[in-house]
Amino acid sequence: MSINKAKFSIGDVVKHRHFDFRGVIYDVDFEFNNTEEWYQSIPKDVRPRKDQPFYHLLAESNEVTYEAYVSEQNLLSDDSGEPVKHPLIEEIFEGKKGSGYFKPSN
Repeated sequence: MSINKAKFSIGDVVKHRHFDFRGVIYDVDFEFNNTEEWYQSIPKDVRPRKDQPFYHLLAESNEVTYEAYVSEQNLLSDDSGEPVKHPLIEEIFEGKKGSGYFKPSN
């Protein structure tokens, strides 16, 4: 079994390749780790492979915030420098540094 390496890290700000939303990564699954029902709900012509990293995002789109689960193949770096306006940002991250966010050090 191969070990997947994640292209993005916790705290990185990313945007979706096909849909108009962006967010900050707060967790990474190195391969698909969601329900089969969720996976099958994605249209077959755009359904991602399971054998790649999937990212948990605090996402925003047009004044709406939510949590998203997105495959690596569908993410791009967001270099806009704009902060992500999600209400859970301050609960998970200590602050913003450069283009990303950082977690409190224990």
